[in-house]
Amino acid sequence: MQSEKEKVALTSIAASAAMTIAKAAVGISTGSLAILSEAGHSLIDFGATVMTYAAVRVSGKPADEEHHYGHGKIESVTALAETALLFLLSGIVIWEGIKRIVEHEPHIVDANYWAFGVIAASIVIDFFRARALTRTAKATRSEALEADALHFSSDMWASAAVLIGLCGVRFGLWWADAAAALVVAILVCVAGWRLGRRTIDTLTDTAPAGAAANITAIAAKVPGVVAVQQVRARAVGDKTFIDLVVGVSRTLPLDRVTAIKGAVEASLRDKMPGAELTVTTEPVALSNESVLDRVMVIARNRALAVHHVTVHDIHDRLAISLDLEVDGKLSLRAAHDLADGLENAIAAELGLDAEVETHIEPLEPQGASGREAPPERVKAVAIALAELAPETRIIRDIHDVRVRETDEGEIVNFHCRVDPELSVQTAHEKVDALERALRARSPSIKRVIGHTEPLR
Repeated sequence: MQSEKEKVALTSIAASAAMTIAKAAVGISTGSLAILSEAGHSLIDFGATVMTYAAVRVSGKPADEEHHYGHGKIESVTALAETALLFLLSGIVIWEGIKRIVEHEPHIVDANYWAFGVIAASIVIDFFRARALTRTAKATRSEALEADALHFSSDMWASAAVLIGLCGVRFGLWWADAAAALVVAILVCVAGWRLGRRTIDTLTDTAPAGAAANITAIAAKVPGVVAVQQVRARAVGDKTFIDLVVGVSRTLPLDRVTAIKGAVEASLRDKMPGAELTVTTEPVALSNESVLDRVMVIARNRALAVHHVTVHDIHDRLAISLDLEVDGKLSLRAAHDLADGLENAIAAELGLDAEVETHIEPLEPQGASGREAPPERVKAVAIALAELAPETRIIRDIHDVRVRETDEGEIVNFHCRVDPELSVQTAHEKVDALERALRARSPSIKRVIGHTEPLR
């Protein structure tokens, strides 16, 4: 892509140089102000195309420590300089053209075949160069090449005006050459105004037309995005830098939020090639959140582990109870302060009349060292479980019994089967009862974890 831009720019340099020399030679020999103005226009185009070539080479460099957003705006700076040159040339031509007409001093203009030939050749060359440059500028989103295409396009129409002026001189209208020069100057001013306005928009970070609405529509269609809160976009060379803030449900886990963010980025890159994205997610409270959802969000935001959350609506007043796990080495005062903070935060979220009760319990140690118990101990625990299970009349087929010895006591894991139509609540209660009975029979056991499976 970059080599294509440089190739087109080099071709424009050659075309501008050739036309400048030809127009200057014919303009001097014929005395035509219109042709001389065209030669000056082509000379400026030659300088502009040289700047364009330098610009596309520099703009293709990647971002570095001094230019974090790349070098794309060098093309805009070059286009602005080209605009200034266009207005300078127009001013000179307008001054001389008006002077000739006002002073009624006919200048001898030799409208010979060379004059007609060089202008006709200029129109053909400008047409093909403008088309090639426009095609490449659109494909690469290059402002410098677009400016160059605009120059050649304006040259083509200006040359047509000069051609008409030469025809007028041929038929004895002495002022036709000066009038044609004024038309050239006006066309160049119009081209310069169009180019300058777009260039200034880029340099002042004006958002591309319709970009915000398009970005919002794309992001809003991504599953998991509940709101598009802020969109900022600016064009730099062939890239569009986008800063986007999207709202996601605050109850979602972090990995799900990360996945939504990635989906937004992928969708924008697919529909907007060249987009450089910064996507930020903001947690949003949804109207359909349950009280349990809200309590869990509050606890998670305070980095607290809670479970067994129960919610009751008693006479239009919420009653909430939960278990809060804290480091077992904390003092009761410190643990109580954590519980108070959590309760106050829940009350602030759900209403100050909400009743919140917290049961504080020690957090199970993480990463504690342990070892497998001897086979005879595992067998004894398995026998005890088999003897205690019939008392529940629900639990069957106890298997995969494991016993680990730790400094705090033994940890027992086992699997069992229950009726698949049984409710989770009932199955949990029966397994809890079995776990308590096992700890009561063997005080050395600190914890029992039973895993239920449906009967086959």
